[in-house]
Amino acid sequence: MSLRNKIKSAMKEAMKEKAQLRLSTLRLISAAIKDRDIAARSEGIEDGVDDTEILAILGKMTRQRQESAKTYEEAGRLDLSEREISEIQVIEYFLPRQLNSDEIEVEVTKVINEQGASSIRDMGRVMACLKERFTGQMDFGVVGPIVKQRLSN
Repeated sequence: MSLRNKIKSAMKEAMKEKAQLRLSTLRLISAAIKDRDIAARSEGIEDGVDDTEILAILGKMTRQRQESAKTYEEAGRLDLSEREISEIQVIEYFLPRQLNSDEIEVEVTKVINEQGASSIRDMGRVMACLKERFTGQMDFGVVGPIVKQRLSN
């Protein structure tokens, strides 16, 4: 079952269960995917976005909510922070398991060796390969500096 279909069936289930928070979060996800579909059509992609792009959308939504939750917490608005955290949990249900720091180190080393990367000029190729394989499983904001440090030595 595609990720898009999983989200649709989860929406139906949330409607039946009258789970308002989950339903509103799933509607936000669906709207973000539809926005990206519209943008893809203008680029000539008629079928809409694929699962890889949907994973990227979900990852972005998660990061946005993490930042918002942190901001709300710092401002003393724990009620809003808790809502953001609840939305993160709904979104993360559709994301693959995140790799831990040790697994990230192993995969970065593996890709650098596979690509034969030896200098900082090869960073784009290494990052593209990592994104292709691990979209939704790695935070590339964290991975980028690791790759850069490895290729700078």
